[in-house]
Amino acid sequence: MDIVAASRAYEAWAAEHITIVAADLALKHRAMAALPFGFLRATFYRWAQRWPAVCAPLALAPKVLAVGDLHIENFGTWRDHEGRLIWGINDFDEAARLPYTNDLVRLATSAVLAARGGRLALGPRTIAANLLAGYRASLDAGGRPYVLEETHRWMRDIALSSLRDPAAFWAKLDATSSRTRDVPKKLLKLFAKELDDCDGYRIKHRTAGLGSLGRQRFVALAERHGGLVAREAKAVLPSACAWADARGRTRHARHAEIIEHAVRCPDPFLRTTDRWIIRRLAADCSKLDLGLLPRRRDERRLLRAMGWETANIHLGTPGARRALRRDLDAQPSGWLDKAARAMATAVIDDWQSWRKHHGRS
Repeated sequence: MDIVAASRAYEAWAAEHITIVAADLALKHRAMAALPFGFLRATFYRWAQRWPAVCAPLALAPKVLAVGDLHIENFGTWRDHEGRLIWGINDFDEAARLPYTNDLVRLATSAVLAARGGRLALGPRTIAANLLAGYRASLDAGGRPYVLEETHRWMRDIALSSLRDPAAFWAKLDATSSRTRDVPKKLLKLFAKELDDCDGYRIKHRTAGLGSLGRQRFVALAERHGGLVAREAKAVLPSACAWADARGRTRHARHAEIIEHAVRCPDPFLRTTDRWIIRRLAADCSKLDLGLLPRRRDERRLLRAMGWETANIHLGTPGARRALRRDLDAQPSGWLDKAARAMATAVIDDWQSWRKHHGRS
């Protein structure tokens, strides 16, 4: 099955579970043709097909409840119950029980592709070495969340840079969302509960992300105590691993499960139902965008932090710590670098095929 056939098959499967937004899916198809990094982000279903074959020995590693579609822009910030700024992985749409190596290889592959596109200044070996250094250190420590208060000032400076200006954030959110009346009744009730102390609210269709483009996505904007607040609702879909698995296992989404058990400072505004993921949107509650980071940044340190946070998630699986350390020690030198290069090649091959059929000249 080539990438075009795989995409058609996956999209047909997704349509059996959720309502598909045709215009957003068409946008996703165009975005997939732009750059390999974006293509990787948009096509976890293809990764779920190819990774076990391209990296067959690594697919036998110990399994954990994993992120699945992890990549270097799958990180961001939120506020915890104490109002503290937290940094970490903030998208678990494709969570599934997978070999721990899946997340590390995919994260490294995304960094390699970003570097080839000029968005990082590090080579594959350096990328792999720093991700593994952070991952091992977190395992040794038993994990620890990134609380951006008395420590991690360098990360806090990135999160609170002028590029996160609240006025600009709200203006952009309001301008890039379009009004809609096609809102499910159950979702209206959820929004009403979230914003029950506000004098009404506006619901708009929102187009965002890459992997989830095509799903229904709404944002409710309201004014509370003199300022804007927002809640986003995104349709829940089982992990693409369920589609790729010929045995048809794991048909339910595991978003709530992975968050509950990880080493983590919870987001008190995050809600999950069988149909929707609801979260707060704000200038200090958003994804990391490589294009918006300060030019002067310690990329090695950032990658070590990503490796550490990946281990924070994997440590949520009971008994994982000892098994992961044992397997890591048994891996040959350079295994992550080699695997990331191999998967980067596979991704680029699929991207080129996609461009030939659907891309831009």
